Amino acid sequence: MSKKGILKLHIVSALVENRAGTLSRVSGLFSRRGFNIDSLTVGETDDPSISRMTIAVKGEERILDQIIKQLEKLVDVIAVRGLDSGCLRREIMLVKISADEKTRPAVIEIAGIFRARIVDVSQSTITIEATGNTEKLNGLLLLLRPCGILELARTGLVSLERGASVLSVPEVNKQ
Repeated sequence: MSKKGILKLHIVSALVENRAGTLSRVSGLFSRRGFNIDSLTVGETDDPSISRMTIAVKGEERILDQIIKQLEKLVDVIAVRGLDSGCLRREIMLVKISADEKTRPAVIEIAGIFRARIVDVSQSTITIEATGNTEKLNGLLLLLRPCGILELARTGLVSLERGASVLSVPEVNKQ
């Protein structure tokens, strides 16, 4: 457990109704409570009427419990759970790097080390796609920065628990 005052990244996974206004209600809850969302990813599940939200927020340990309790009160939220640090976490990043004849080999080598894919090449740029945890992507950026980062886009975290544990629709809500 975290000591008071120590900020930790908390990951919350929620199944929500896939309808207009749900995202607004969830993000509004965070802003009303004064929580800053570090990452918010939403996507449809195998059931088109349900979306999964992965929310990353920094705060003291007690914040996670507050967030979960508040989310559970929202009508659009079907199920919610905090994920521990052992969960699977991934993010996708596209980064456009300045790459002339002189720097191009170094950029290609760095991309290879991080198992990133080169998805576009021009005379003066290389665009790289990388997938991994936040630390891996930050490490890639650290090495690419001296080459000149021209543009960057990141998806935010998606996360699932390891093993057989599944966040699912409670039996009462199933039809």
